[in-house]
Amino acid sequence: MDEIDLMIVRELELDGRLTNQELADRVGLSPSPCLRRVRRLERDGVITGYAANVDPRAVGLTITAFVRIRLDSHAAEVVHQVEERIREIDSIVEAYLMAGDTDYLLRVVVDSFLSYEELLRTEIRTIPSLASIETSFAFGMPKPRSPLPVTMRP
Repeated sequence: MDEIDLMIVRELELDGRLTNQELADRVGLSPSPCLRRVRRLERDGVITGYAANVDPRAVGLTITAFVRIRLDSHAAEVVHQVEERIREIDSIVEAYLMAGDTDYLLRVVVDSFLSYEELLRTEIRTIPSLASIETSFAFGMPKPRSPLPVTMRP
């Protein structure tokens, strides 16, 4: 990837709805070479998709919880089952495999504390081989999702 590819990636992260003409103007290319680069970045898996950023509160999802889980087994089949179960639970919107005391960090969004309790009792506790569950609730978001800090490396 060169500097222009990185500029394309950054511009599309800032606004995935740019027309090819607008994108080409922002990165200093004519439309045809710009489109070829975008298609190559998509084909190579650098750009993995396009999505709308939705304010959870605007759709009634006012509670964000960060759930840390530890497993009592790390056998390959157990890890496969855990990750499969995590992907099945719609309220888990992000999941990270962690190093350290926590095995997975889950970001959960729900409409109320009552809904979180129900989710915990009926969904999260069904994750195989759980040793512990710890939850922290977010009260604000001082920095929302932002573009990746992509730059040319020497």
